[in-house]
Amino acid sequence: MTHSRHRVRALAPLNNFRTDIRMLNHLTSAKIRKYLVTGVLVWVPVIITISVIAWGMGILQGIFTSVVDAVVTFLPAPLANDVAKVKDIPGLGVILVVLVLFSTGMMAANFLGQWFLRVMDTLLSNIPIIKTVYGSVKQVSDTLFSSSGQAFRKTLLVQYPRTGVWTVAFQTGTPSGQIAKNIPDNCISVYVPTTPNPTSGFFLIMAKTDVVELNMSVDEALKYIISMGVVDLETLEKKPLEQSKPKL
Repeated sequence: MTHSRHRVRALAPLNNFRTDIRMLNHLTSAKIRKYLVTGVLVWVPVIITISVIAWGMGILQGIFTSVVDAVVTFLPAPLANDVAKVKDIPGLGVILVVLVLFSTGMMAANFLGQWFLRVMDTLLSNIPIIKTVYGSVKQVSDTLFSSSGQAFRKTLLVQYPRTGVWTVAFQTGTPSGQIAKNIPDNCISVYVPTTPNPTSGFFLIMAKTDVVELNMSVDEALKYIISMGVVDLETLEKKPLEQSKPKL
């Protein structure tokens, strides 16, 4: 009886090895390719999401570092060394910048805060050199981020870079000033983003008759561009409808 048990134990590794061989035989090239593609589809969104978050945090940390460096230049040497060490605290810059932005938004929402911002705006708008940079940046930010602005409010379909080749674009406004005087009437300003990075692209002025206005939100269009056309637009359009259905 004891001899039989020892024999079973000795054969156990061999049986496990045979099982592994049979499993490997079932892993054909098609299945291996399928598993690899599935793994890529699982990890790519996670990696891109982490990369975007890290990029955003890097920008916030950079802003904090620049402010600390500017403050350090006006401080005495012993105190400057102590203040400079603040930059080495992980995550502190991101937290402080977010708090400053949040506090500024709250302040701008009340009467006193609006008065202070008007005073600061007037001050910066009257300082030589600074007023040129500040005025230009403020005008662009007001145009892009204002709720009443028309920038990136319409999704278009345009033929670019040649006739017969279509791409998704956004209307950013209408030409004005000297540009409007030297082009035909009824033209619009168009931004054609690149893929998969829509933050870079091309600025075009096109006749309104040469573009097709789409009944598509900017978010849906960006998802379509970033995915290089892989995302199913019908699925994106059905999601809001499915979410609005009452649950039984």
